[in-house]
Amino acid sequence: MNMRASLLAFEPVDTLAALCKASGDTLRLNILRALANDSFGVLELAQIFATGQSGISHHLKVLAHAALVATRREGNAIFYRRALAQGEQLGSRLRSALLDEIDQLQLPVDIQQRIAVVHSQRAAVSQAFFSRCAASFQAQQDLIAGLPQYRDSVLALLDSLGFANDASAVEIGPGDGGFLPELAQRFQRVLALDNSPAMLELARLRCTEEGLSNVELQLADALNDDYPAADCLVLNMVLHHFAAPAEALRKLAQHLKPGGSLLITELCSHNQSWAREACGDLWLGFEQDDLARWADAAGLITCESLYVGLRNGFQIQVRRFAKPSITHGLRAAITGHQQEPER
Repeated sequence: MNMRASLLAFEPVDTLAALCKASGDTLRLNILRALANDSFGVLELAQIFATGQSGISHHLKVLAHAALVATRREGNAIFYRRALAQGEQLGSRLRSALLDEIDQLQLPVDIQQRIAVVHSQRAAVSQAFFSRCAASFQAQQDLIAGLPQYRDSVLALLDSLGFANDASAVEIGPGDGGFLPELAQRFQRVLALDNSPAMLELARLRCTEEGLSNVELQLADALNDDYPAADCLVLNMVLHHFAAPAEALRKLAQHLKPGGSLLITELCSHNQSWAREACGDLWLGFEQDDLARWADAAGLITCESLYVGLRNGFQIQVRRFAKPSITHGLRAAITGHQQEPER
């Protein structure tokens, strides 16, 4: 009885010991750094860190035991990500301090380069899919989340924002152009970007049929090519095709004017892996908290969130993120200065 009481008394110390053990290795700290705003499979991490799969699996097991990483199964693959904060539980302050410290550090250049290679491999898979399946893509997409399911929700949100008469919009990945007529009615200038020539041709046919004279189509990489900043960026069922969604939000935010809005329509997290083959999805939806966290890291403010009912086991989230206006930033700085406590 006394022995059991003694063991129970040491359980909190065991929790802290697991955290300390997990953080006592350079490779494990770099894994945590790489997972700051991304998810990777075991094979991808083995490639990134030039380490055998069994070695990576061992380190991930240690990190999981310390509740520093969590897993998510997508079909036959298991992806690792940072575990969400545990509030006021034992070790939360130590965990927070650890992650805050390593997030101030840069990953070694060779690791950054191998992460870029993994992202390029993902992007190549996505682009190959659209080159191969452009003609049948929309029919497959409609099985999951077609435009008619979420069009009214996105339009209601757009119309509530009161954009100026001379406002501009950019749609990333317009697909067959089904949403472009709606944007053309509401914005003076609309730019549609796609990195798939086949998909862009479908959008071009739509614009010709609809007579959309204020819509410009451009074959471009929305993350790396140059284009004018807009008052509104629209991504309808597109983010799950990006190799690195968090990095995508950071880069897209740079193309928003101050006070502008980023509208994202996406699937909530799901486990229907057939969507990968049918629609070329790299990610099986997203957790709502992840989108908000990535947007915050990109300097955006989380605003309205709408959720469209389930269909075939899928739920759609319609989210708006805003780029602070210059006056908003100045006001926040002044307010923060005025509220600074006396020392």
